[in-house]
Amino acid sequence: MEENRVKIYVAGHRGMVGSAIVRRLNASPDHIVVTRTRRELDLLNQKEVFDFFDKEKPDQVYLAAAKVGGIHANNTFPAEFIYENLVIQANIIHAAHRSGIERLLFLGSSCIYPVRASQPMAENALLTGLPEPTNEPYAIAKIAGIKLCESYNRQYGRDYRSVMPTNLYGPGDNFHPENSHVIPGLLRRFHEAVTSGAKEVVIWGSGTVMREFLYVDDLADACVHVMGLEPAVYKAHTLPMLSHINVGTGKDCTIRELAETIAEVTGFKGKLIFDTARPDGAPRKLLDVSCLQSLGWQAKTGLKEGLVRAYTWYSRDLKRSSDPA
Repeated sequence: MEENRVKIYVAGHRGMVGSAIVRRLNASPDHIVVTRTRRELDLLNQKEVFDFFDKEKPDQVYLAAAKVGGIHANNTFPAEFIYENLVIQANIIHAAHRSGIERLLFLGSSCIYPVRASQPMAENALLTGLPEPTNEPYAIAKIAGIKLCESYNRQYGRDYRSVMPTNLYGPGDNFHPENSHVIPGLLRRFHEAVTSGAKEVVIWGSGTVMREFLYVDDLADACVHVMGLEPAVYKAHTLPMLSHINVGTGKDCTIRELAETIAEVTGFKGKLIFDTARPDGAPRKLLDVSCLQSLGWQAKTGLKEGLVRAYTWYSRDLKRSSDPA
């Protein structure tokens, strides 16, 4: 019966993360998923957000809406990255509170941790040092989102939870040639090299830094898992002022190893050139995922398998875009 189903608002449902969460929620008959496009609801407009919550009255919220991008985008638009993310988070979290919504999930990012944090990065590394300079505005906004959730929990007894995913990739990713993250950027570059017959592909940075990558549908599954935990269980594994949970695979690789795997997936046979004039970012970003594993969840999709799926999606999207209407 519809009256027994949980009504869930997914903010940012057209993004890579939000669309994966919608896919995961729609796989269960127990949920009614509510979404709005940017044209239908401007999340930067507090009145529109309040009016939406007053009208729809969702039972739960997944806050996946955010302004996101890679190193180039963060360096080019720092003001937009901190302002828009702060406003979106504040509007939605406060609207959820004033509407009496007890449970909300805020999605952050592993960039919240200090650039020189001990590896793997545990949840208690938060605020023990400075974030990586190239994405500091975004990181500060995400830290503020965690603290917003914790503050409403402490003052009003809400059950607002936060998860911090590692680097994500998969269907729905942004494949822009300059403003994308590393995996979609490389998938596009290698695909274009194969298509044009190029003999080499240029990769930004030295190739020596290490990164952890999580397939986005695994993240969506983790989000639903975390939201389904009983409050007492969640509280037993977190602290009132350290309440976020890392989500990742617990494994990392060098950018060179990633590029070599993408070359294999796309069929590129040429030479890899590493442009050391480009910034590397943090030397290593590996999450300690022992907390989430102790709560009964771990990633299922291996890197190569996920890259094949992501490349298949990208190739199909290119074909759809090129097909005549």
